[in-house]
Amino acid sequence: MGITVGRIVPHGARCGGCVVCGEISHVCTGYAAAWLEYTGWNEMDATTPASTAASATPGRYRFGLFEADLAAGELRRQGMRIKLHAQPFALLGMLLARPNEVLTREDICRELWPDGTFVDYEHGVNSAVNRLREALGDKAANPRFVETVARRGYRFVAPVERLDASLKAPVADEAGDAVPLADARGPHSEAVTAGVLAAMLSQPEDLPTASSRVVQTLFLLLQLMYLGFYVGALGNLGEISQLLSELPHPAAIYFVLVATAAMMIPMRAFLLSAVLMRAPRLRGKYLRLWPVLLLADALWSLSPFLLLNHINFGLALACTALLLYAPFAQRSLMLMLTREPAIPTAQQPK
Repeated sequence: MGITVGRIVPHGARCGGCVVCGEISHVCTGYAAAWLEYTGWNEMDATTPASTAASATPGRYRFGLFEADLAAGELRRQGMRIKLHAQPFALLGMLLARPNEVLTREDICRELWPDGTFVDYEHGVNSAVNRLREALGDKAANPRFVETVARRGYRFVAPVERLDASLKAPVADEAGDAVPLADARGPHSEAVTAGVLAAMLSQPEDLPTASSRVVQTLFLLLQLMYLGFYVGALGNLGEISQLLSELPHPAAIYFVLVATAAMMIPMRAFLLSAVLMRAPRLRGKYLRLWPVLLLADALWSLSPFLLLNHINFGLALACTALLLYAPFAQRSLMLMLTREPAIPTAQQPK
């Protein structure tokens, strides 16, 4: 016999399974966490319920340092497998399939527990969310991944990347023939690439703890510095045009300079106001903007050369080298500024 909350069903019969792990082939009440730990059924080696398959499109997703393989039922962090019950993993699949969309508690219940299943839905959803947050190192008070939407449900707020081998572009081999990118790069290339990117970009746990006022001030000063670059360049277009006339394609360079300055002024104003007003979900918004900021900041790192009529080449080169680090410094400051406070891990979702 398999026991599920609210009723007893024949062993292996179609039922909602345990509200914690989703298994139907062992004795479990949903509250017997100790039993699960003792028997080892808390690992994802067990079969995922049929309802899990309907919750999200099978595939692989990457978010932050994590990668979820819905088909294999595996969650990994920088290549290391993380233990996660079937129900929380199914919930993760639902959230990844609909990033930035509110998933209501009713939607979760309908997907995880089919009609006719008698379970304590409130406890089941709360348990699944808590266990998922615990696996991701997430906090309800200041979420990086799973955000609680009051009286509605939950939303996945981190950027999500769908990993699909069928969408990879081919590359040419030495003979000029097209080969799939996965084959050209080797079987472990994706893990290596993820590790290299993770090593290049700081994560919240890698950053020191500092006063939020100091971090906020440094971030705001960097935004004001870039605003000064843009306004100063637009205010001296005549001198800049004369300086660019000695370069190839001066008209194209002039257009890019003016266009990027005009576009980046409102973006810097947004960042200034968002940080000053402590806008909600600021981290997720900034990380989505960061690739654009990285490209623009890399371009404007050359701005010291616009002052060659006033400074020498060596000083301009030194300033450019410092400015190349600025976008990475801003990203680290934003992660430090929006770092969640330490709260008890047993706290229930609000």
